[in-house]
Amino acid sequence: MSPDAPVSLVVTDLDGTLWHTDDHLAPEVIAAVDRLAAIDVPVLVATGRRLASTRAPLARVGLAPPAVLLNGALGVDLATEARFHRAPFPAEQAAAVLAAARSQGCEPVVYVDHPHLDAFIGTAPATHPNHVAAFGPAIATDDLSRVVAEEVVLGFSMIGVAFATATAVADAIGDRAETHLDRSIDYPGMASFTVAPRGQSKWDGVLAFCAERDIDPTRVLALADGPNDLELLDHAAVRLVPAGSHPSALARADHVIPPATAGGWAAVLDHVG
Repeated sequence: MSPDAPVSLVVTDLDGTLWHTDDHLAPEVIAAVDRLAAIDVPVLVATGRRLASTRAPLARVGLAPPAVLLNGALGVDLATEARFHRAPFPAEQAAAVLAAARSQGCEPVVYVDHPHLDAFIGTAPATHPNHVAAFGPAIATDDLSRVVAEEVVLGFSMIGVAFATATAVADAIGDRAETHLDRSIDYPGMASFTVAPRGQSKWDGVLAFCAERDIDPTRVLALADGPNDLELLDHAAVRLVPAGSHPSALARADHVIPPATAGGWAAVLDHVG
């Protein structure tokens, strides 16, 4: 991107980037989002989160931006619920991921695009009980073999589990799908493990959004912090990464901004051109 070219779109991760935890969004960050709106720079969320857990904390501070969810599987305008992108697992690939997880004694959370639910679990889910509880009514128990065969499957996860467990499942999945393993923010000392269709990333949703809104994808500014953000950072014209982020994200940074705990996201205003 030319040094004189303005940013066409700000794309931001949530956890560890826009906020440290979703129960607090720094006032200076909210003010920066408002300022971007005032100067007509759109903001697109790009997160590994599901629909309800993305929508609710943003709504508490009056925000309903468009969002790329589940690491690129789904694109939803949170203000209207309209889909601008959907890239589910092929049924056979979803079945293979489930079989690989089960080979390690694990029943993952299965995310779906469904009128009333965000996900399904089996009778003994391999994820933290508090993770299941956080879904509230947006999750249901079912036969996961039926789910992967009949539902629109967007992703899998195990959150707040031992790193050894997550690593074993990742190894069993191999190249059948894209696996992301990172430290858990909500469950210190434990792993956050997610699975997306092979070749998929948050950038797919960004491109779909740009195509729908006639936005130049060569002038994107991205703010992100984790290993599931690498494709997003690689394709962005400007890359802002919070201090303390995953080393692979920091290695791609054009600028290292203060951490989310300090409201560092507000530094975006220094880089929009």
